[in-house]
Amino acid sequence: MLGSASVVLATGLAVSPYAVHAETPLRVALIMTGPITDGAWAQLAYEGLAELDKRPEFETGYAENVSQANLVQVVQGYADDGYDLIIGHGYEFGSAFVEIAPDYPDQRFFASTFKPEGDIPDNTRYIDMAYFDAAYGAGVLAALLSKEGKAVGFVGGGDNPTQQRMMSTFIGGAEATRPGLTGLGIVTGEYDNASKGSEASAAMIARGADVIWHGANVTGLGAIQGAVAQGATVLGCYSDQTGVAPEAMATSFAMNLGWMVEVVAQSVVDGTFEGGSEWQPPVTEMWSLHAGAAGDHNPDIASDEIWTQFQTVWRGLGDGSIDVETLVK
Repeated sequence: MLGSASVVLATGLAVSPYAVHAETPLRVALIMTGPITDGAWAQLAYEGLAELDKRPEFETGYAENVSQANLVQVVQGYADDGYDLIIGHGYEFGSAFVEIAPDYPDQRFFASTFKPEGDIPDNTRYIDMAYFDAAYGAGVLAALLSKEGKAVGFVGGGDNPTQQRMMSTFIGGAEATRPGLTGLGIVTGEYDNASKGSEASAAMIARGADVIWHGANVTGLGAIQGAVAQGATVLGCYSDQTGVAPEAMATSFAMNLGWMVEVVAQSVVDGTFEGGSEWQPPVTEMWSLHAGAAGDHNPDIASDEIWTQFQTVWRGLGDGSIDVETLVK
């Protein structure tokens, strides 16, 4: 049964994930710092947990809107309550799990963020979610879609290494695709400020950008709305955002976060959970392309020729024949 909590009370004995039987459901807890109604990051992961809850081999629980101050307490609460797999959804759990996991050697921990530097517990796993391959692909598509061929732009959220790197790889993909075109980017410093997103779009459109992509949650929605108001083409991010701007959005780069949750949980059941490591799924598994009822792209915005060119690059990013690390420093 899927249940939520912010303070966890013990309800039973711990079940070791090393000896899971069909009659003993694997207990999976998902802990999120945001709400499950955010339409993207937390909600998509929660949807994966909800799918697990439909299956008899899993029992699930979750906590949403967990503050940084309470994070350790909530994680320990689920661990003390005997959950076999605890998924911490976000960068906040990266270093926290390094400290917490050794105290619970019979349980497993998964953080949806990059592996921290140094040694990590052998019952903990991290993930490289192919942010930078996705950003490079978005830059390529933005350049192909640009009608003027002058500039395209990226709007970022929090001022952190991931957002900065997404910006640089977006710019690298765009400029490599269309010589003479300029890739622009603004990292606003905020994920939840629509006004800042709209202002960032306007600033880049004033410099000639006619296609805008984002990586910035609510700030990104503002970026889309601001860009559309000035006649620019847009690309969505994290979820299918076609409904935000159906007449101007070519496609959305959606993260398969629900799939991630399901795969990690199944790996514990199957005995294939690789503790002490970083999972690196290809971008074509971790991300997918959506344009509402139109399928993977809006043909009125991205022609067959443009989409075919882009798909060649997208497949190359997926199979590793295009290595972003060597192309964008």
